[in-house]
Amino acid sequence: MTALVDNENILSLIPQRDPFVLIDELIERTDLICTTSFNIKEGHILVANGCLSAEGLIENIAQTAAAGVGYEYQYVKKTKPPIGYIGAVSKLVINGIPPAGSMIKTTVEVTNKIMNVTIISGSVFLQDKLLAKCEMKIFINEET
Repeated sequence: MTALVDNENILSLIPQRDPFVLIDELIERTDLICTTSFNIKEGHILVANGCLSAEGLIENIAQTAAAGVGYEYQYVKKTKPPIGYIGAVSKLVINGIPPAGSMIKTTVEVTNKIMNVTIISGSVFLQDKLLAKCEMKIFINEET
């Protein structure tokens, strides 16, 4: 499957920079759903004891949401992507943590939007196994 935005261009969609980037490609994006992939490297700052940390999984979900918004602004609205801030993480479930060297896929679905607040539901998969899921409340600053 060809990525909508590949590794060489993914940084144009998100505010994070190395060593804190946790997505490689934007695979799918609709008005409500966004999917990314991430190849976990052994030396990544959020890899400990050979596995991506739980905090890394949460940040991966947040960056997937940011990539979806970034794509909308850059490619649809033709303007600079806004900065978003995590307001709350809820309903967090961690079923497992992925080892370095593996590729995870993350899907975020927008469940509600009210003014500058977006509520998303995110899920991280290793192959077909659900590793983590949560809901996030994200505040979008459109004045950037």
